[in-house]
Amino acid sequence: MATNPVMDRMRMRRIIAEDPTWSLDLIPALSTLCLQSIVTNFERNPVLEDLPVNQRTFVLDQLSPALPLRVTANYIADGVYWKRCCQLRWGVCDLAAYGHSWKRMYMEKHLEHMIEHFVPGLTDPKNIVSLVPLCNSYISRLEITQLLPPVKEQLRKGRNNAFPQIDHFDFRILLAKLTSLEELDITYRVKQCGMNFEWSMFEVTNRDCEYLAEAVESCKTLKFLRLSNSHLRDEHCRTLVKQLYNHPTLIHLDLSYNLIADVGGKAVGKLLTRCKLETVTLIYNNIGERGAEVLATALTKNTTLLSLNLRLNQIKDVGGQAICEALLRNNVLLHLHLGANQLTWITAEALAKVLKHNQTLKSINLSCNKLGPEGGRVLQEAIAENTTLTEFDLSKTDIDQESADFIEQVVSSNRLADKKKQS
Repeated sequence: MATNPVMDRMRMRRIIAEDPTWSLDLIPALSTLCLQSIVTNFERNPVLEDLPVNQRTFVLDQLSPALPLRVTANYIADGVYWKRCCQLRWGVCDLAAYGHSWKRMYMEKHLEHMIEHFVPGLTDPKNIVSLVPLCNSYISRLEITQLLPPVKEQLRKGRNNAFPQIDHFDFRILLAKLTSLEELDITYRVKQCGMNFEWSMFEVTNRDCEYLAEAVESCKTLKFLRLSNSHLRDEHCRTLVKQLYNHPTLIHLDLSYNLIADVGGKAVGKLLTRCKLETVTLIYNNIGERGAEVLATALTKNTTLLSLNLRLNQIKDVGGQAICEALLRNNVLLHLHLGANQLTWITAEALAKVLKHNQTLKSINLSCNKLGPEGGRVLQEAIAENTTLTEFDLSKTDIDQESADFIEQVVSSNRLADKKKQS
């Protein structure tokens, strides 16, 4: 039987797809192709709100985290998209610190990054100001861990080839516009400066303080201000607190780990008589006897302060006695920390009078002072009449064990009674 070569070639013909896994069954639905088109063209034409929930979820899962904030900020609500953005950019994320909001975390950390990498004289301030309409309602807290100085080449040398004062980011352009900001934590330093280290990178200037003070005064929602590890000196402290006298919302002030001495301590004391602060923290400064005396005078007039922390200063017995005498007339303060202040039994004797009469104090810390056995016995006698103190840290004070045990027993009893009262 004769064969037909043409028919044989047709029977042997095959179509080989470029994709070996391709199948007619894998052709996407028209709705899916439309959604993929929305994803591709989202920057030019953001369509989301009108989609059903399942289609909206598909689009959010496909959108690129690299989309401009001007596109995503006002169109994409809190949820999976912002979670992807945060985890891709920062890896491990502590969501609890941001009110369990992924969008708030992204907005706050992004703004912090912009401020921390702002170079005065090079970076356009509009780059930061333009973010405010996009993220304002999500900015509740800012933690600025570095502030860059201007580039050296931009600065004109003065006499003896010395560079002029280096100013940092001007917070005046930003804080007044952040209408939801409640916490501001700033450190004037440069991280990872390596071989380019200079002390000026770690210091706040007079003009920095002036600008920051004006910015804080303009932010009427701010409750917590922390300015630490910035070589803040007396003149800086005075400049800053002058603008805080009549601040309507500020209740927490933390100026720890700076170089504030008596003049700065006096400035804070004056502030306590003119504002509504509830917490003042001045850990590891150089505040001495005179500064402590002014703070003590302020305590006799203040009606809002609940916590005062002067750990690691140099108030000594003169300052310690002054504060204790003030507490005989103060019925507001709940927590007092005077640890590591070169106090002796003389301050312990003054505090004993407070323990007998003050019915407000809940916790006292005198750790790392040299109270000695005599100081321990005086406090032991006084604590027997106290029913309100629930925490009393006397570690590393050289008091005898018998006094320490008795004081701990009374404090524990007070703590148990306080818990029963609250329940």
